[in-house]
Amino acid sequence: MTTRTFYIESFGCQMNAHDSEKVIGTLISKGYTQVDTPEKAELVLYNTCSIRDKAEQKVFHRLQQFKRDAGKGKVFGVLGCVAQQEGEKIFDRAPHVSLVAGSASYSKLPQMLVQLESGNRRVTGLSLDTDETFDTPFTRRDNPHRAYMTIIEGCDKSCAYCVVPFTRGPERSRTSASVIAEASQLAANGYTEIQLLGQNVNSYRDPSPVGWDFATLLARVAEVPGIRRVRFTTSHPRDFVKGIVDAIDANSVLCDHVHLPVQSGSTRLLRLMDRLYTRDEYLRRIEWLKNARRDISITTDIIVGFPGETEQDFGETVSLLDQVEYDSIFGFKYSRRPNTAALAMGDQIPEEEKTRRLMIVQEKQRAIQIRRNSETIGSVQEVLVEGRNQALGQWIGRTSQNRTLNFVRSVADSEALIGTYLPVRVTRAGPNSLVGESMV
Repeated sequence: MTTRTFYIESFGCQMNAHDSEKVIGTLISKGYTQVDTPEKAELVLYNTCSIRDKAEQKVFHRLQQFKRDAGKGKVFGVLGCVAQQEGEKIFDRAPHVSLVAGSASYSKLPQMLVQLESGNRRVTGLSLDTDETFDTPFTRRDNPHRAYMTIIEGCDKSCAYCVVPFTRGPERSRTSASVIAEASQLAANGYTEIQLLGQNVNSYRDPSPVGWDFATLLARVAEVPGIRRVRFTTSHPRDFVKGIVDAIDANSVLCDHVHLPVQSGSTRLLRLMDRLYTRDEYLRRIEWLKNARRDISITTDIIVGFPGETEQDFGETVSLLDQVEYDSIFGFKYSRRPNTAALAMGDQIPEEEKTRRLMIVQEKQRAIQIRRNSETIGSVQEVLVEGRNQALGQWIGRTSQNRTLNFVRSVADSEALIGTYLPVRVTRAGPNSLVGESMV
């Protein structure tokens, strides 16, 4: 019997979320119907993340929950980074799984579906031997106003803690012509905000004879008629050039927000991590951003408890928070990952100590965010309206700086407000969001 209903759950970053959009679009194009719970589905897919052990374990916990449904006509598949990392070992660990496929194989999903439908219970798509980016002919986007768009896949860096080069393969950039064509089509379909994605998005290099770099691509995407906002993530400091800041300064369509992961404030630890820059080189890039004509919001990633991190190293990370004053951070405890150089390093930091250090970082950053957000009180921010909190009677919006701004209006409300852009005056601020009143 042909499987026609499917459920998919995504773990991890925006790239995984966008990968799931590609999988959903492909399945729907083949006659499948998406359902909202795994219980209703004949095909259950988990699109996985392996950046941290906790995310990986969550996937196998999900699979264990449905072990009892094996043999009842339900088919299970593991997609994404854990699939690429673990490969066919997943069949041994979770025998009721029938499909194991990494993201490089999504373009071949129709062929894999044929194998599943014919009764094959061990279907794999694990090859990374491709020069192509992971594009599929069909993408299902549920948000009608904001669209993700992958411009570069994979990673050529070799950070000691990171499994991405193994799970995503080497860097492969799309042609600038294909990026502009997709952006133009998205604008024609009514999308007003585009977020350009890549493991190292600013490492983009146009493979066509045109030869655009990332800063040039940014400027050209911002010129597409109908696009109001362009975001990008995630940047690598090594490839972050001043031309990117100049492009943001020159075009208000480019959002005034840059996510620039530092991971540690210690040059010694950055070398152990093989991050390819020093603290001073990173701070030079921060200086470019702070000296820009526009008020560019800066966010980052921090890892605490990397093998060999001393109290002095950790203290340098804490001091970096004070020096940069990030608008928000993603803080993580170091997690041992397979196929990484850090796995063989000695001087592992005890879990309790990693927890203590993370709490210090989070408390320090919370105070910074309260101060930084309070500085916006009285200002008028343009927000893209994303939804409504009925319980609080507030609309939910997002500023160009990627801050959440919840606001009220003095006029009658309408659901048609979602997807529009409104000026909002900030009246209050907390550590994680702003509150305001609509000016119209």
